[in-house]
Amino acid sequence: MNLLHALDLIGTFVFAISGLRLAAKKDMDLFGAAVIAFVTAVGGGTTRDLLLGATPVAWIDNVEYPIAILLAVPFTLLFKKYIVNLKRTFFIFDSIGIALFTISGMQKALDFGLNPGMAMVMGMVSAVVGGVIRDILCNEIPLIFRKEIYATPCLIGAFTFFVLSETGLNQDVNYIITTSIILTIRVVAIKHNLSMPKMR
Repeated sequence: MNLLHALDLIGTFVFAISGLRLAAKKDMDLFGAAVIAFVTAVGGGTTRDLLLGATPVAWIDNVEYPIAILLAVPFTLLFKKYIVNLKRTFFIFDSIGIALFTISGMQKALDFGLNPGMAMVMGMVSAVVGGVIRDILCNEIPLIFRKEIYATPCLIGAFTFFVLSETGLNQDVNYIITTSIILTIRVVAIKHNLSMPKMR
């Protein structure tokens, strides 16, 4: 298993947890929570693959993705005390998810021959669409549409990933640096209450 595939599976796992966490806050039953976990984890990647014409989509073609989601359910139940009731855990898992999916989404788009600009968009789509579906199904205004800086770190990270790739930097090192940049931007934005200008 290469590092990119490992990151994609980790992203699937942590995004599933973010879905389960929100579903628990909405008092859903186990089946409903599992559905939210599933669409959160695969929504962005599925949208990306359909746009790229990469069929069957990743989670249908590789059983490791559904397994990662299923494993997230008992993990969340086991550590519910620490995951469901703490606001920061949602931020942590969601931020890790968008960072990892930005990278895997952009790399897959580049592998399909997209130009760098559209590949960056595909990276963002991979990162944010699952969260949008999660929030809509849970009757929440999606994070991407609120003042919180959400999609911007993905685009900055995707741009950084491409620039570093052009320098010939080791790919695994690039993955780690890009993930760190996206997470850092999210943390700094939340800590200092930074946001995009509101529509007036």
